[in-house]
Amino acid sequence: MFRNMRRKNQQLSDEEAERILENGQTAILALHGDDGYPYAVPLNYVYADGKIYVHCAKAGHKLDAIRRAPRLSLVVIERDDVVPEELATYYRSVIVFGQARILEDDAEKRRAAELIGLHYYNVPEAVHKEIKATWNALVCIEITIDHMTGKEARGLMLQRKNA
Repeated sequence: MFRNMRRKNQQLSDEEAERILENGQTAILALHGDDGYPYAVPLNYVYADGKIYVHCAKAGHKLDAIRRAPRLSLVVIERDDVVPEELATYYRSVIVFGQARILEDDAEKRRAAELIGLHYYNVPEAVHKEIKATWNALVCIEITIDHMTGKEARGLMLQRKNA
């Protein structure tokens, strides 16, 4: 169902791809948008227990797209270093294909909101205060990963090999 990576020698292990997801700060979420146009949006996320969690408002393009078609892709870029003298970019990234589920259960929603908040600001009291203040406007989404691949530029591979 999912294509194999063409340049397999640049493919990262699942463990390395998961590490990128665990440590990443911003993801680009791509959905089926309005009128057949793709819709890609940068967002905060957290990777926990093999799933990805994001949040949004109760109304908007992202939520409409997910309700219409829950299949998605998501990209996290760990490195993106342009090396002009080589006419190259040294990158490490992960692409995920998965399916979104809007969390309706309050306990699931609260857990997802806490995970996201603590990923960015590891002060539980502040995170809980923010969740309480925004609870009525908050939607949390769980992304189940169907397929994931990580890839690294050849230049980075050579750097690590020679280090």
